[in-house]
Amino acid sequence: MNIVYLTTESVPFAKTGGLADVCGTLPSVVASAGHQCSVIMPAFDSIRRAGIPIERTDISFAIDMPGDRIVGGRVLKSTLPAGNVPVYFIDQPMYYSRPYLYGDKHGDYRDNAERFIFYSRAAIEVMKRLGKRVDLIQCNDWQSAIVPALIQSGCGGLPVDTPTVLSIHNLAYQGSFSAEAFPLTGLPWDEFRSESFEFYGGMNFLKTGIVSADHVCTVSPTYAREIKTPVHGCGLDPILRSLGDRVSGIINGIDTEIWNPAKDVHVVRNYDVETWESGKLENKLSLQAEMGLPSDPDVPLIGLVGRLAEQKGWDLILPVMREHLREGRPTQWAVLGSGDPVIESELQWLKEEHPDQIAAHIGFSDPLAHRIEASSDLFLMPSRYEPCGLNQLYSLRYGTVCIVTATGGLADTIVDTTEETINNGTATGFHLRSYDAASLDRAIGDALRLRFHEKEIWKKIVNQGMTRDWSWRKSAFQYIDLYARTISLKRRVGK
Repeated sequence: MNIVYLTTESVPFAKTGGLADVCGTLPSVVASAGHQCSVIMPAFDSIRRAGIPIERTDISFAIDMPGDRIVGGRVLKSTLPAGNVPVYFIDQPMYYSRPYLYGDKHGDYRDNAERFIFYSRAAIEVMKRLGKRVDLIQCNDWQSAIVPALIQSGCGGLPVDTPTVLSIHNLAYQGSFSAEAFPLTGLPWDEFRSESFEFYGGMNFLKTGIVSADHVCTVSPTYAREIKTPVHGCGLDPILRSLGDRVSGIINGIDTEIWNPAKDVHVVRNYDVETWESGKLENKLSLQAEMGLPSDPDVPLIGLVGRLAEQKGWDLILPVMREHLREGRPTQWAVLGSGDPVIESELQWLKEEHPDQIAAHIGFSDPLAHRIEASSDLFLMPSRYEPCGLNQLYSLRYGTVCIVTATGGLADTIVDTTEETINNGTATGFHLRSYDAASLDRAIGDALRLRFHEKEIWKKIVNQGMTRDWSWRKSAFQYIDLYARTISLKRRVGK
């Protein structure tokens, strides 16, 4: 199969979240299974800071835009780090030469509709210019979601029956714009219909992809079910329910070479499933010193890495943290992340008031993220919703027991510790009983009780987590099967 991945993010070229990790790894693993793969993405400024050579190609093109405008572009080329997948960059500085991918401190860029309609149309043009038969296109999130509808409308010259899969990494981000954006597609107004581009009088990129793609895939089976409900459907649940089994979920994988405690270059002591007790202890003492916490091998260290946002459960975490500090409980907290200014300010204040218990690094540091995973006893992810999540997979790999809400990918990857799961040897973490601070505090207490008073059970929980396979290889073969089934169904329907 020849698979083309359309994405705005791919490690190491551009990243704001998990989308980049998926599109920086999945195509290479699929290619290693014997398939042709390529990636097409915008030439953001960040691609030149990736440290991977970028070359010019002889491909250039021009797109007709409203108002008798013609916007040209050229194509640059590189490869994913594995070296087996070409990456084609759509270079148009007017749209993509900016400090950030989607917006700045003032909000989303006002011309995002135009930027990503141009990207979608240009991607189709590039696929045509490359001159290879495309067996399937995987579009990722709203920025490329209109591509299936554009192809079906005859835009760009690809066969109208080209199979497509739309991957939804977070349904909350939909690309909603006014109807004034539609002429940018180059299509006549009679194509602006509820069966494709129109949604409540406006243009919703993600909705367009959902109704136009041959299959919709999310990043976990539970999230695939959740988005069909009013609670998690973000207004699109009726449409998603109408698709039936054309919506599915495949858990993300992780790069088990980079995230490997046995050879992680960012930690002070490497360890594996046989040596994790001494390894994690040495890393813990080192991290405590690095982050300004008192070095104490016995105090429980609670790690948190990720966006500082209410969606990640900070409306629960902060009250529990304050309660621990008020009552003088012997816990330490190591936090790495950025986001909501209110949460950032609260953490800074708590850090100043309680320097012996709170360490907070506002911003992001990949090496520090590795060290927190390798050092912590517990890792908190009490998310309101979580399409997949990666930090819980890193935690499992590093022997750090997770406390999570039973939602999305967290429910699919963390097995709650109960009497039954302890006895059958499947427990890997702890689920909140309900979404409130008291439930989070109770789960922390349950975990610490086992950590200090049921050490053999704790070892089993850690060992079970460390030996689970969350590599991309397993997920990639599920994607390959999905691609083959989608292509086969499209051919049968087309006959």
